[in-house]
Amino acid sequence: MTLPPWIHPEGDGSATRLEIHAVPGARSDGLAGSHGDRLKVRVSAPPEGGRANDAIRALLAAVLAAPLREVELVRGASSRVKSFRIGLDPATVADRLGRAV
Repeated sequence: MTLPPWIHPEGDGSATRLEIHAVPGARSDGLAGSHGDRLKVRVSAPPEGGRANDAIRALLAAVLAAPLREVELVRGASSRVKSFRIGLDPATVADRLGRAV
């Protein structure tokens, strides 16, 4: 299986790093396809006080059917360019995102 450019295996392959291009303050929440080598994620939450980060984390957990504790922001707290660690293997992440994008 070929993985999209925004999905990277981590460690022994039981976790995934997901590269995101965030769009806070959007009309609605959702995945918006690719943005270069990142997955574009739109959220209606504003970027102030980490609210957009929390909204992206919750959206990813819902789309991936993963517990919120398995979705962790690891880079880019104050940037549109973010990295999330997902506690699922890359193939599962690709499959579940593929249905949602």
